Amino acid sequence: MTARWIRAVLAGAAALTLGLAGCGDDGAATEGGGRVTVFAAASLTEPFTRLGRDFEAAHPGTTVTFNFAGSSGLATQITQGAPADVFAAASPATMRTVTDAGDAAGTPAILVRNQLVIAVPRGNPAEVAGLADLARPGVKVALCAEQVPCGAAASRALDAAGVRLTPATLEQDVKGALAKVRLGEVDAALVYRTDVRATAGELAAVEFPESTRAVNDYPIVVLKHAGNPDGARAFVDYVRSDAGRAVLTAAGFQPPQDR
Repeated sequence: MTARWIRAVLAGAAALTLGLAGCGDDGAATEGGGRVTVFAAASLTEPFTRLGRDFEAAHPGTTVTFNFAGSSGLATQITQGAPADVFAAASPATMRTVTDAGDAAGTPAILVRNQLVIAVPRGNPAEVAGLADLARPGVKVALCAEQVPCGAAASRALDAAGVRLTPATLEQDVKGALAKVRLGEVDAALVYRTDVRATAGELAAVEFPESTRAVNDYPIVVLKHAGNPDGARAFVDYVRSDAGRAVLTAAGFQPPQDR
């Protein structure tokens, strides 16, 4: 039983389910109906949740379902046949896993950019002022695993600063690294600026100059085996619209370089 065969079966089942969900009692498709399943990087959780609600309000009868996790894990799920309509990744490298497998419908577009900061508790008790402080004896640090976009970005930033450290924990997505700071299990974590902003003051962000070497582009694409391709395209258009970009910018994301 091949992965492609499994994908075909899952996609067919998803299409059947979504088709039934978008039909009225007479079997006719309702305008704007159906479910749109979006696989998105964990760092997009807050703004995409808001955008999903806004999209549903603008498209009555449509339901947006999200799967938020580390981009590398999501890419693997997609290539192994998990039914999804849209993929929004936290790096071009993880998006290439999907495009190289032939699972994207068209060319991904860069949605936004994001930059790393050092997340610390309010008051910054470990007195972390930059990357070098993360290597001090006794300072516990959480990083994302290197195969995850935030981990790859952290590795680039640390290399640029010439800092070598042994993290207390390696997490599978940026929310996991952030949670370690919130729980008091570490003194600091390298995460995205947007994730610290989403804590509404619970945590503080320490900026560092090497973060300019670790800016991640976030590509988004409609998937080839989407069960609801029309809904998927409409969702991608919506998050790329001025209204969508306003929500993302308010969350701390940066516009693409071409904007």
